[in-house]
Parts: sequence; structure tokens; C-alpha cells
Amino acid sequence: MASMNPPCYTVAMDLGVCQLRNFSISFLSSLLSADSSRVKLDNSSSGASVVAIDNKIEQAMDLVKSHLMYAVREEVEVLKEQIKELIERNSQLEQENTLLKTLASPEQMAQFQAQVQTGSPPAPPTAATPGPPSTATLAQPTLHSSGPSA
Repeated sequence: MASMNPPCYTVAMDLGVCQLRNFSISFLSSLLSADSSRVKLDNSSSGASVVAIDNKIEQAMDLVKSHLMYAVREEVEVLKEQIKELIERNSQLEQENTLLKTLASPEQMAQFQAQVQTGSPPAPPTAATPGPPSTATLAQPTLHSSGPSA
């Protein structure tokens, strides 16, 4: 029976559903096989055997449903938390973007707009410090020589 099961996926929800499905199939099989010695359908069996099997199947389906609902609720809570974190991060980045726009000189903004329009990567920083420039670096005006260069 294991060869008939599809492979489990690495996504948490898919993995949980796959594991739950395998558990549910195993549980249903064991539930039905436990009564198979008592419930052997032949020509003389009554409708009570069929009702007993139907009840077992219904119980198993209810169990599977409750396990699935639990797994879905857990996944919803995880996703809600991720959404909350992403909203907070987006807000922080918007504030940082606004601050950087206010600190940037008109020349820097023009250069940035040109880079955005052409799709070229930003110019490497001329400072000796690696990584993005700090706000203090952006706040300092860039000195340009107005005379001829040698």
C-alpha cells in the first residue's frame, strides 16, 4: 500500500496533509480489519453487519476530518503570523525609503531615477566601507570639483 501513496512534499502543509492521509489510511485499515473477524459478509449475514461497517467508516471519516481541521487551523495561525511580520517589515522599509529619499540630494535622486529607467545596477559605493551607505554618509553633501580635472 505504501507504494500507492504519493510522495510527501517539503511544504509544511503538504507534508502534514500527506502524513495525516497516511495515518488516516492506516487507522481506517486497522479499524476495519479489527472487526473483519467478527464481520464476515456471506449470504446469511444481516443488515446489522453493513450498519456496523458504515458506522466504523463514519467514525474514521470524522476522525480524519477533525485531524485535517486541526492541521488547517495550525497552518492558518502560522500564515497569520507570517503576514503580520511581513506587514511590519513592509512598514519599516517604507519608513526607511521615505527617510532615504529626504536625505538624498537631487543629483542622487536623478541618478537613481536614471538607473531605475535603464534597469542598470546601482553604482558601487566610493567609500571604503563595504555594504550600503549609512544615513550619516547620505546626509553629507558630495563635493564636486568645478575646475578642470588633470
